[in-house]
Amino acid sequence: MNPRTPVRGGRRPVRLASAAAAALVAGLLAGNGSAAGEGGTPAALAYDCGLPSGSVRATVEVAARLPASAEVGKPVQPGPVQVTVGLARADVAALLPKDTAAVLSTASLAVEVSQNDQKATAMWSQLAAPSTPVPAEGEVRLVHSGAVPTVTVGGAGDVTLTAGELRLGLLTATPAAGQEAAPETVPLVCEPVAGQDLRLGTVPVPGDGSTAPSATPGSPGPSEPGEDTGRRKGGGVTVQPRSDPAPVGKCPTVVPQGKADPSDAPVAPPGATPGEFDLPGSPGCAYAIGVANISKLNGAMVINDPKRRPVTISVLAVTHSSVRSSVQPGGLYLRLDSLADLKLPDAESTFLTFGFEPVTAKVRFETGPVTISTGNVGTSIFSVISFKQSLRLYDVKVNGTPLDVGDSCRTATPYKVVLNGGAKYTNVFYGGTLDGTIDIPKFSGCGTNGEDLDPLFTASISGPGNSIEMNQGTTCIPDSPDNLCPPDVPELPGTTAAKQ
Repeated sequence: MNPRTPVRGGRRPVRLASAAAAALVAGLLAGNGSAAGEGGTPAALAYDCGLPSGSVRATVEVAARLPASAEVGKPVQPGPVQVTVGLARADVAALLPKDTAAVLSTASLAVEVSQNDQKATAMWSQLAAPSTPVPAEGEVRLVHSGAVPTVTVGGAGDVTLTAGELRLGLLTATPAAGQEAAPETVPLVCEPVAGQDLRLGTVPVPGDGSTAPSATPGSPGPSEPGEDTGRRKGGGVTVQPRSDPAPVGKCPTVVPQGKADPSDAPVAPPGATPGEFDLPGSPGCAYAIGVANISKLNGAMVINDPKRRPVTISVLAVTHSSVRSSVQPGGLYLRLDSLADLKLPDAESTFLTFGFEPVTAKVRFETGPVTISTGNVGTSIFSVISFKQSLRLYDVKVNGTPLDVGDSCRTATPYKVVLNGGAKYTNVFYGGTLDGTIDIPKFSGCGTNGEDLDPLFTASISGPGNSIEMNQGTTCIPDSPDNLCPPDVPELPGTTAAKQ
């Protein structure tokens, strides 16, 4: 996102509600490397946030784990990142509706990444703070956290990260009783106060003694200072949400239809009833890669194989929110629901049926509407993806010999798939990993010319305890300023990179 791009008024409630699911844990995780700021402490900065009637002063602390050093051509992943914004209670009260007892907030920080004479802008977007009580006096401290882009450089020399423009969105977490429309987000555009040291940290990149980074062959030349190179090669500096270079396509034009079914997500504990808000949603697309294990066959098949040309799923991000503030009876409850249309390519796998007979089959997935729910109950984080699905088998070969199973060899009834990710799944925009187990129903319609093969497939495949693990990449939202387009192709679950 270009730091100067105006906030689009029509997207405000959706963008804040979407980002709120990302920030459910306060504080930094332990890790190697040094935190941002001199001496390993967070960088303490001052910002002026503009309003039509003037400006308000904000104190900002930025902390991000940075590695002690980096290598040429290998991605550097800052994080986890925490951006803590302090605003005077009176300023917050003047911006939000009367009697607001708690506030949700989202933050996007423009970070200049420089090495020698090369520069690029990394947008630390979708950082969000959970429901924060508004104190009777003093300062409201909004603790934002979330995933941020990687940085890759093409040569030796120190890589310096410098803070730039900060954008905030404030939203009351205590909607008025009977309020049907989603609360309006109050946007703030904040500029750093002049005369400060805005450096967030430096990562040395050792080399052969050369101080000039080497540009990637065929890439554009050096960028102009302050130019947002995004995912393009800017001389020797590349910024990406993730580093997978797999080919990607455009977002599907079909927008998921229907209504989210969050019945598999955690419900609010007893107390005040959460406020329910329908939202227009943000259409986009993402890649979801998975592995399904067939318990009886002691084998696995790859879903949407990243080594072939995977397909994207259609997403309508954040169509509904359910919010109850932490100060209400029963405590904090936040749930954000999204819809997806999961049209997966056919999979092909070979198993040893009954332990000795190699059977190869193609599998077609027939999947119903997908609901993605993320949020938290108190300090407990949850993420749930659920849908109904059927399997159809075709092109079956036994020890290389074709076995005609007909055109209707499938599970007799659809089965329910419920995948849980907890904190491993950031939100619908940044994705993550989820897993679960399914019960595969018996098969029907298998066989031709009077031959009934249903018992064969039921005996060898059907049953409980079949595990599924999925990894969703970033979601491309074409009409959003920081749209994460094109979407990244994530790692196959179970690999080292996917577990990091």
